[in-house]
Amino acid sequence: MTVKNEAKLKASLMSFPRKPAKPRAYLNEAGLYEYAIRSLARSMRTEADLRRLMETRVEPGEPGAALITTVVARLKQQKYLDDQSFAETYARLRQQNEKLGVRRVRQNLQQKGVGAKLIADTLESRYANVDEEALARQHLERKRIRKPENEKETARVLRRLVAAGFSTSVIYKILRQWNIPDESLAALENMSENLSDEPHEE
Repeated sequence: MTVKNEAKLKASLMSFPRKPAKPRAYLNEAGLYEYAIRSLARSMRTEADLRRLMETRVEPGEPGAALITTVVARLKQQKYLDDQSFAETYARLRQQNEKLGVRRVRQNLQQKGVGAKLIADTLESRYANVDEEALARQHLERKRIRKPENEKETARVLRRLVAAGFSTSVIYKILRQWNIPDESLAALENMSENLSDEPHEE
């Protein structure tokens, strides 16, 4: 096709405006329930997370809110939606599989809309007898992070451990056992304080 013919084709296509996308129909109670079940089958979800999803599929305002409340109540009654079970499973998997510290798991549960009291109870139970230093070392091993050879690598290790939810005291204990010079550790103090306040994505 020549450049001229291609230009003509583009011009002719532009003369036929696209039809606007058909608006998505709002779901009724039965449809919303099926949508919720499919969402829960794909992934564990908290009540807050599921509510956010359902809000996009119902009529705005009071009618939609009432539908969501009805479906949520039904799901809870059937034990398909249970924030306590979610929090316990989530914390167990993040600790056992990903070797994450308590602060990171707390931040993630907060982001998912789990209540503060439930988070506190769950993490107290899950991390009560955990050796944080041993868990941090397991995290480093899982990520194949070795002893840093210079200040830049030391900063990288610190960032990784802070992001994984470990306390500053444990991080510095590990770094000192690696014989990191005190001046390097001092230079990292401000960085660790700033990083520990930042939220971390899952």
